[in-house]
Formats: sequence, C-alpha cells, structure tokens
Amino acid sequence: MNRYHPLSKLLHWLMAALILVAFGIGLAMADAPLSPKVLAQFSYHKWIGITVLALVALRLLWRLLKGVPAMPDSMKPWEKLAAHLGHLGLYLLMIGVPLVGWLMSSAKGVPVVYFKLVRLPDLIGPDKALGEQLAEVHETLAWLMVALIVVHVLAALKHHFVNRDTVLRRMLPFAKVEE
Repeated sequence: MNRYHPLSKLLHWLMAALILVAFGIGLAMADAPLSPKVLAQFSYHKWIGITVLALVALRLLWRLLKGVPAMPDSMKPWEKLAAHLGHLGLYLLMIGVPLVGWLMSSAKGVPVVYFKLVRLPDLIGPDKALGEQLAEVHETLAWLMVALIVVHVLAALKHHFVNRDTVLRRMLPFAKVEE
C-alpha cells in the first residue's frame, strides 16, 4: 500500500480544517468581552472540539483497521522515528485539547451542549480555580498543537520539494500516486 484510503484522506483534511477554525475562533473570543456574539463563538468552538474528539476516535479506529502506507525507504531511521513521534504527538493533542476544554467547561460550571441538542455530561464538578488552571492548560496545549502542525506541514513540504518523494501526494485528495 503506497497511498492512503479515501476515508483517511477525508478525515485528515476535515480535521485539519476543523482544528484551524476552532483555533481561530479561540483566538477571536479569548480576551473579548462577553456578548451574544462571543457566547455563540464559545458554542461553535465547543461543537468543533467535540466533533474533533469524535473524529479522532473514528480516525484511530480506521487506522487500526486499514493501516497506513509505509514510509519511504529513503528516510533515515531518525526521520522515521521523528515522524512516528510527531504523529503520536498530534493524535495525543487532538484528543487532549478538546478533552481539557470539556473538563474546563465542566469545572467552570458551563455545560457543553452539542449543537444545542445534546447536553454532554460534566466530566468533573464545579471548581472555579481548577477551571482557570484548565483554561491555561487548554490554551498551552492548543499552541503546542499549532506548533506541531507547522512542523508537520513543513516536513510534508520538505518531502515534496526537497526529497521529491510521494509522502505529501499520497495524502492529497486528488493526487495520483503510483502503487
């Protein structure tokens, strides 16, 4: 197998878009005074976070069932290790960032209501001080995820433009990759 399954590609790009939108919304609402617009942004941010959490579970299950293409033989062992660790870090952050956000909402006593339809259970009881600490952790993890995404994108571009291998093309939605 030299390319990703179409569902793997769809999940990858959908999650990338959702994460970028959630981060943008998070930046927009971070220090804004409370208003109806900001309250709506909080809802959108939470909806996206819960969606990412569900999609990463689906993505991990799909990855276990279908596997992933092997890394090119031209990659050095340390590069393969770095790629594995980078992917592991991204998966941990795609789980950790929304989970810490949900914990923060629970601690702050603000329920997570998914698409105004389903109230998700509080993960912990109200604790204002803990809620503030979790807000800091959530923000720090989000910035760490952005940094890791930047490294991920730069590595993909290096593979494409410097190494001239198929690493990037096999994840692009419509790119042709030889078997």
